Amino acid sequence: MDAKRLLELILIFVLHFQGISGRVSFLYKRPGEEVVLSCTTESSSPPICSIVTWFYHRDQPETLIEVRNGKVTERSARAARLSVNTDCSLVINTITAEDAGQYNCRQGEDTNTDVDIYLSVLTMSPYPPDADPKRDGQVTLECSLFSISYRPCLENSIRWVDETGAELLDEGDGYRVFQQTDCVSFLTVKRQSGHNRKYTCQLVDKQKNVKIEADYPPDFNDDPPPNQIYIIIGGVVGAVVVLVVIAAVLIIYRKRANVTEDVLKPTQHPDEPESNLTYVTVNHANQQASSYRKVKEEVTYSAVKSQKTEADEDPCNLYSNIRKPSDFSP
Repeated sequence: MDAKRLLELILIFVLHFQGISGRVSFLYKRPGEEVVLSCTTESSSPPICSIVTWFYHRDQPETLIEVRNGKVTERSARAARLSVNTDCSLVINTITAEDAGQYNCRQGEDTNTDVDIYLSVLTMSPYPPDADPKRDGQVTLECSLFSISYRPCLENSIRWVDETGAELLDEGDGYRVFQQTDCVSFLTVKRQSGHNRKYTCQLVDKQKNVKIEADYPPDFNDDPPPNQIYIIIGGVVGAVVVLVVIAAVLIIYRKRANVTEDVLKPTQHPDEPESNLTYVTVNHANQQASSYRKVKEEVTYSAVKSQKTEADEDPCNLYSNIRKPSDFSP
């Protein structure tokens, strides 16, 4: 009998013995959750936290001390995520796969008070981590159970089910299941038009009772590819630019139209007959005038058209009058 088999038998015997006394428990969690490890059992008396020590062991040769005399040790790598409740329970916040392992609560130096807790963490993620189902048209999911090394997973203890709860076996419509290796199982799912599907990884015991499960809905939505998104954005920006240009042209055109309307037009003098006399007033500003004295010239031109038809033949029948006011200062 090899050493590994002997160790497994010893472990089974110890766990069975401790299981009778109720001092061994198994917990299953997912990453990101909170776990509370109790230091008491139904048959044990409440512990005294000031003498409680929490040990942790996984694969490293030595056993780590997470809590000493009821207080979290500062040297613990997880000190920021650890705390101790008033009943001496150890609380781990936002657990990760690295938190899986064996935890032991002991009061003082009495090993008979030991309470052992085996924490396992079930994870599921795309494989490889940067896989993109939209780009590749398929994605491979990896489901893994992290626990203490000398507690191997049972054969076929990790299974896959779809959104209806039906177990996925081998290869089917849009999926392929790979044989479980140790505590790891893989599922490859392909893109299917028309709908998205949800895939669940479950950890089951010998009686097929589900201990824990994790869901992963692949994102296969029919969103436009990045290039089409850029084209749409470019079209919107181009339309906005065209509208801005049209608005600017209309503003300039309107300003020019206003200037044209301001051009000097012949006006009728209010004191003269409307049909015979026309006045035109022109203002001349001296652009070279001194900044201390501004000169403005205003000249009024008036013309009278004779009623006689000979005016069309003899220009002498028209006369004009020019009035020039004197300069003024502001």
